[in-house]
Amino acid sequence: MRKTLLPALVIITASLLLIRLFYLQVIDDSLRLKSENNAIKIKYIYPERGYIYDRNGKLLVANQPSYDIMVIPRDVKEIDTVQFCNLLGITKIDFIKKIEKARIYSPLLPSVFLPQLNKEEYAAFQEKMRRFNGFYIQKRSLRDYQVDYAANVFGFITQVNEKIIEKNKYYVGGDLIGKQGVEESYEEILRGQKGVQYVQKDKFNREIGSYKEGKFDTIAKQGEDVTLTIDAELQKYGEELMINKRGGIVAIEPKTGEILALVTAPSYDPTILVGRKRSVNYTKLYRDSIAKPLYDRGLLAEYPPGSPFKILTGLIALQEGVIDQTTTFNCRHGFSYARGRFMKCHCHGGAVELHRAIFESCNTFFSSSYIRTVNKYKDRGYGVDVWAKHLKSFGLGDFMGYDLPTGRKGNIPTSKLYDKTYKGWKWDGKTIVSNAIGQGEVLMTPIQLANFMATIANRGYYYTPHIIKKIEGKMIDQKYRTKHVTTIDRKYFDPIVEGMFDVYNRGTASGLGAVGIEICGKTGTAENFAKVNGKRVKLQDHSIFVAFAPKDNPKIAIAVFVENGYWGARWAGPITTLMIEKYLNKKISRTDFEVRMLNGSLKSQYDKLLPVKQQDSIFRIRDSITFAKQKLDSITKQKAAKKTILKDSTKAL
Repeated sequence: MRKTLLPALVIITASLLLIRLFYLQVIDDSLRLKSENNAIKIKYIYPERGYIYDRNGKLLVANQPSYDIMVIPRDVKEIDTVQFCNLLGITKIDFIKKIEKARIYSPLLPSVFLPQLNKEEYAAFQEKMRRFNGFYIQKRSLRDYQVDYAANVFGFITQVNEKIIEKNKYYVGGDLIGKQGVEESYEEILRGQKGVQYVQKDKFNREIGSYKEGKFDTIAKQGEDVTLTIDAELQKYGEELMINKRGGIVAIEPKTGEILALVTAPSYDPTILVGRKRSVNYTKLYRDSIAKPLYDRGLLAEYPPGSPFKILTGLIALQEGVIDQTTTFNCRHGFSYARGRFMKCHCHGGAVELHRAIFESCNTFFSSSYIRTVNKYKDRGYGVDVWAKHLKSFGLGDFMGYDLPTGRKGNIPTSKLYDKTYKGWKWDGKTIVSNAIGQGEVLMTPIQLANFMATIANRGYYYTPHIIKKIEGKMIDQKYRTKHVTTIDRKYFDPIVEGMFDVYNRGTASGLGAVGIEICGKTGTAENFAKVNGKRVKLQDHSIFVAFAPKDNPKIAIAVFVENGYWGARWAGPITTLMIEKYLNKKISRTDFEVRMLNGSLKSQYDKLLPVKQQDSIFRIRDSITFAKQKLDSITKQKAAKKTILKDSTKAL
């Protein structure tokens, strides 16, 4: 047996090698195709990208023909470069740079020399192309935007770079790829599949026909059309309302998680990123470090949520059993805590219960509820973690998993942060009470605000927000059809909803309602600080509003955030009402709001930020607890000054 094993292995191995060699040399011509590369010209046939429609079937993005001038560097011989450059409107220096770049990529393979010629430029060049050896025209399609809004939703098309080519072998030099928005998220679906033609050349480099009668050729497959969840008219209206303002609007259908509108302001016309001027225009947008038109505030901007967060504070307190609907706290127009520290309150004072606390936005009630929640447990750190766990069940403090390529996770602090911040010191609910009213260390993006409002509208569950509704009749991803249930029992949502309903009837948003629509909402005002010339300066507060409507069987949940917009009812509140009316009634009854919002401007507030450095102009607010942390970190090394440290940190809190 041992004598025959080794010869058998040798024979079997040799047989396998012979079979493989026979297959590669006789049956499979793919390697021969590669070896004959010098005699074969590869032509790509680029398909049209899939069309993009809104939820109502309105065409938003189509295609238009475009023409690229391609070059094979090795074949560029004896051409009149002066005539060539004059024809295309480029300099000789540009010509040399482009040829060299193409040669570095490959002297034998085609590269894009000049992309995206229009019809007139194409016609002029085609007429004289025979004079320019090594150059030919590659037909492609570019995006043809049917609307001048929703640029942040669509994204844009650009050429692939070397990193993309190395990472994904589908792409070759000169190929186009979707960036940002839907174009990036659904690139593989929208792009289709390009075809390939192999053309035989003779020794004079002339095309003499299809290689192997087209045996290796493949046909192009057009990209699939997609239908978005966006309501085009609502999106357009939202962008109009945000002209001369900065911020974001996110509207969601509560029962499905479908994004109805995703507005960022300021924005730009998507058509400016099409054609030969795309690069110049993109550079201008990118370098605008003040207005940041490429920065999607609806998904990326992390703000303190302000008073809307009180809704969550109340829900958690109810769930933890530290309050009920009849619990009252005595408000003396503010809340005293931390050795004389006083948090002002704009409610009417007196004994305040949950319902009134919501529609009057009582700081005292929710601060007291928060302290009870944290201090319920002997281990205060555990109490904070219980609080944080409830919040995370609403999708907060983490990336939400929506189908857009950009986003931030916001911040829901846990005991780990505070143990580090107050290392060696005893802390409890009072120390970090700013969290109760949506300041402190809590940060949320507008889409998180809108999603938590959708969760309230659903009385305790939500679907992951998403922007895709249909792909050629296919079912959307299962994760967008999966219900997420919070840790709060359904019964606790009813009193919260009733309080939010009276925000419009007799609370902080009284006078902001629309006839015939039962809206539940919550105003918010967030303090706003920035560094100007190295100093911490208080700027105008941010205006926040969240709402859903109708009260029963809600059809829309919305969050509006207007930077430097004063208080919630001044800018964000009216915009919210108008957006809800537009979606539900398709017409506007509050024309007084409409005129004021369409014509209103906060430009004077933003002009104050012009000298602020880019890194300082990001609108983030940190409560005084952050500065207490900095003070503690720097001073705690000096053990002899413990009493001074305690006194200073207490004042800062």
